[in-house]
Amino acid sequence: MKVLIASDIHGSAYYCQKLLERIQSEQPDKIFLLGDILYHGPRNDLPRDYAPKQVIAMLNPLKEKIVAVRGNCEAEVDQMVLDFDVTATYKEVEVNGMHLVLTHGHHYNKERPFALRERYVLLNGHFHVPELTDMGDFIYINCGSVSIPKENSPHAYVMLEGNTFLLKDLETAGVFGRLDK
Repeated sequence: MKVLIASDIHGSAYYCQKLLERIQSEQPDKIFLLGDILYHGPRNDLPRDYAPKQVIAMLNPLKEKIVAVRGNCEAEVDQMVLDFDVTATYKEVEVNGMHLVLTHGHHYNKERPFALRERYVLLNGHFHVPELTDMGDFIYINCGSVSIPKENSPHAYVMLEGNTFLLKDLETAGVFGRLDK
């Protein structure tokens, strides 16, 4: 299974359109959205072309492919306008023989990992800085931010192809990080 993993769109119609272009070119079987889909939050500046209603219209047609979790900027009203679930703090899924834990990052992250006995992959966003790290007990992957990257990182997303995680630049689709499980 091929999966595109993204986070922190923050209501940017411009960068959501860029993400849709990557979805079109990558042709993933599933799309994991790790929170902060519609709103920018009080700590962030407004992203380019802030238009949550347009983002809703772009993502809802993909509802059958999307698995999403709630970010710290999600509001309860978001579930009224989005056709896919955004209420869970985390979701556990099996992909290509790997146990993946999807979360935004404000509750579970590499400093506060998810408590599991088996080795797993923890996927999150929230910090807006991409990272691929084998932590020993688990693999930590932060897909960065689609719209508001920090620490001079690119607008980013992750592709899972087989058992390989690829950090990719949203603008160019160029690979800038790789981790083989």
